[in-house]
Amino acid sequence: MLRGGMANIPSKDQIRAWIADHPHATSKRDIAKAFGIKGADRIDLKRILKELEAEGHLEKQGKTYRDPDKLPPVSVLQLLAPDDLGDIFARPLEWQGSGPEPKILYAPRATDPALGAGDRILARMQEIEGEDHHYVARLIRRIGTNPLRVLGVFRKGAEGGRILPISKGADRDWQVRPGETHGARDGELVEAEQVGPKSRMGLPRARVITRLGDPGAPRAVSLIAIHDHAIPDAFPDAAIDEADAATPAGLEGREDLRDMPLVTIDPVDARDRDDACLAHADDDPKNPGGHVIWVAIADVAHYVRPGTALDREAKKRGNSTYFPDRVVPMLPDRLSGDLCSLHEGVPRACLAVRMVISADGTKISHRFARGMMRSIASLNYQEVQAARDGAPNPKTAPLVEDVIAPLYAAYEALTAARARRQPLDLDLPERRIELDEAGNVTSVAFKDRLDAHRLIEEFMVLANVAAAEELVARRQPLLFRVHEEPSPEKLEALREVAQASGFTLAKGQVLQTSHLNRLLAQAEGTDFDELINLTTLRSMQQAYYFPQNFGHFGLALKSYAHFTSPIRRYSDLVVHRALITAHGWGRDGLGLEEAAQLDETAKHISDTERRSMAAERDTVDRYLAAYLSDRVGSTFTGRISGIARFGAFVKLDETGADGLLPIRSLGHEYFHHDAETQTLMGSESGLTIGVGDRVTVKLAEAVPVTGGLTLDLIEIDGKHTPTRRGRPGPGSGPRRKAGQAAKKRASLRKKTPAKRSGR
Repeated sequence: MLRGGMANIPSKDQIRAWIADHPHATSKRDIAKAFGIKGADRIDLKRILKELEAEGHLEKQGKTYRDPDKLPPVSVLQLLAPDDLGDIFARPLEWQGSGPEPKILYAPRATDPALGAGDRILARMQEIEGEDHHYVARLIRRIGTNPLRVLGVFRKGAEGGRILPISKGADRDWQVRPGETHGARDGELVEAEQVGPKSRMGLPRARVITRLGDPGAPRAVSLIAIHDHAIPDAFPDAAIDEADAATPAGLEGREDLRDMPLVTIDPVDARDRDDACLAHADDDPKNPGGHVIWVAIADVAHYVRPGTALDREAKKRGNSTYFPDRVVPMLPDRLSGDLCSLHEGVPRACLAVRMVISADGTKISHRFARGMMRSIASLNYQEVQAARDGAPNPKTAPLVEDVIAPLYAAYEALTAARARRQPLDLDLPERRIELDEAGNVTSVAFKDRLDAHRLIEEFMVLANVAAAEELVARRQPLLFRVHEEPSPEKLEALREVAQASGFTLAKGQVLQTSHLNRLLAQAEGTDFDELINLTTLRSMQQAYYFPQNFGHFGLALKSYAHFTSPIRRYSDLVVHRALITAHGWGRDGLGLEEAAQLDETAKHISDTERRSMAAERDTVDRYLAAYLSDRVGSTFTGRISGIARFGAFVKLDETGADGLLPIRSLGHEYFHHDAETQTLMGSESGLTIGVGDRVTVKLAEAVPVTGGLTLDLIEIDGKHTPTRRGRPGPGSGPRRKAGQAAKKRASLRKKTPAKRSGR
């Protein structure tokens, strides 16, 4: 290698010699790495490569000098016979590049089934540099097979052992033969798959494929949540067969968008990419300073047709469910990770919307198309933001001027429109749980909120609005995303918390999000910032799906539908089908029978969404309890986030975890629970604990299996409190006048807020 110590750009002869000697590592990045070229010097390298190409010495194909395209992260392969060294290679069955097929090494794991030459597999691809092959393939599953999987506790026996399923609906154990235990120990939680045909006689056979250890260990957390909440995680054979039979959509009947510089922007660890975007200045003289925004979404409806096994299973699941260590997808990997994922450089079918906005962000017009696109880059939020802030990496540097800058220009216009519209502006940090390979929590941090995140959010909101408006205008049935305003009771509870914190929330007028935003602005930067944000969130109604339009209160929008994520939400697939029917784009649209069932569909997918949210929340709680379990006895600061008859809930500052202060830990006196004022008051000391109080607590217990945290109170509002065995002394804690709570209750009872009428 020639790297390190070379201060000058290599000559053309040196570059030609390198490419001749290294035919499998000839991209500009490979060459720059080989010669130690960094930073601005890459521009000179690019110039020399272009000159060599112009002189006929090199032929550039795509982004490299050997191959125009890359394989998508999930690909269908056919295994070849082992070579002389016993290595198994595979060929891609859907290679679309103009160059030779890339060489793929199949790397089986110990738990993978035996496969032979000619077998077709769905595999996850990892690109390799500096080897005699270009990719390493890991098995997802064999095409045409879909073994049933079971999660349970392994019990060792004389002849192998048995698996006791943890699923509540399981009616029998599974037999494991001696050679199929994968070394599992008695009492371990294991994941296994069925072996052999199903039989009516005797126990079904299974082989262990993953050992998860202690059922209370971190790696088991999400799997247990999946089973606890009855989330379907095994696809029926018929759905898998349909997915495996799918082939890439063609250009016929589609608008060709492949030359447009669409990019995907997702989290670093994204496994699927269902939305792409671009923006540019509007050249219409009637719209000075305006912008054109394109949002392209994977055309899932092409592959998932109404009434098919895939459709039935997608509807049953309702949505994908996301955990820190895994995803339970709505669609099989063949679709969610391959054909419906907008991978870089790969032609993909899409539904796209072209939106024109004015200089102040007002949407002037929109047009939908059923097209074929090709993403020019798969980017993540952090690198896009870094490029915008003047620190591009080699991938984003060529895109800064023509792609990234126009995106941010359009976003700034939409920001102005958002400020006028005044959607609810909650500021609640999102936790990110980091895991190591063993599934242990290594850190709990709060995710950064970048302008890159907000940019994509604003583009997606605009596209969702356009979809709803388009279908309403065309009188086409659809599913709206509905979010109603808070109930009078919840609004009054929010007002009480605001007043107790020293803020005001206007009364006697029709509630608008701008009123709530003024309250949030009052609290911003104060000790009550998080409390007011959290209490405002809790005052909100849950959003849901419905065939009738009741508007979206939180976003301050009259019409809103989910259009942008059909890989992971069934509601979006319904909207796509409605658009296909409305425009006459094919026979895979929303049929009369499906349209007649929209009430039932809306109810079902609203329920599955809540089921997933509960499972995800339980999993996060268990991971946090596991993370904190070795810190029992440590002290933490936090704020009272809720009051119940049996104690007070505390949100810890460091991790955002919620713990319980049981009544029994507060002392021997009786504590009166006031549901209306959200307080607990000691009968003897007058010690009053209310929502929003700052506390210092000691972690008394952390139970990973349940996710429960039990706390002991040390200080409240900076003042020490008595221990459980002690009696409060003078000045031991904040006191309120004995009649204060009663007076407040009497005041509340005089108010008779009107009940909302039904929809």
